[in-house]
Amino acid sequence: MEKLYIKNMMCKCCIPIVRNLLESNNIKVLFIKLGYAEVIFSENSPSFTEIDKTLQQVGFGLVISREKRIVEQTKLAVIELIHFMNNVNSIVQKTDYLVEKLNLSYQQLSKLFSKYENTTLEKFIIQNKIERIKELIDSDEFTLSEIAYMMDYSSVQYLSSQFKKETGITVSEYKKDDRSERIALEDLL
Repeated sequence: MEKLYIKNMMCKCCIPIVRNLLESNNIKVLFIKLGYAEVIFSENSPSFTEIDKTLQQVGFGLVISREKRIVEQTKLAVIELIHFMNNVNSIVQKTDYLVEKLNLSYQQLSKLFSKYENTTLEKFIIQNKIERIKELIDSDEFTLSEIAYMMDYSSVQYLSSQFKKETGITVSEYKKDDRSERIALEDLL
């Protein structure tokens, strides 16, 4: 059994795509989740380099080094917390969640993230929060106060000022807009 760490596999819709790619290359998938797959190779399976090239053709790729795996796991943890857990327990800080999940200090995670990505970990978290805020606004299920609470903002004013700083438009302008300003998760990477 081999463990494959797969970069840019950031949403649940990616799982069947990666599964099909691997299985069509004679690789038996035992378990697959965001960013990770446990597989068994057959005699006819391609090499790691060939698998990586195949995955890259559709926007994924293999992560080989330990440091790069940590960066990918950090991205997945941020996305999981902000986009999939709905931050049910708003008391949990993003930094505490990452430290606990990855078993490294925030400073170590931040340093590794900046080393391999064209942005800082803090900026990546903010970008994901902004995209989640857009999604919550679009759903029209929550007030701005509820969204601020869910996204760990101390106030609606702070949420609004960070939204404006990141997007260049106010929350009100976004609500009136055609809302074509949303960015896909994989494009935040």
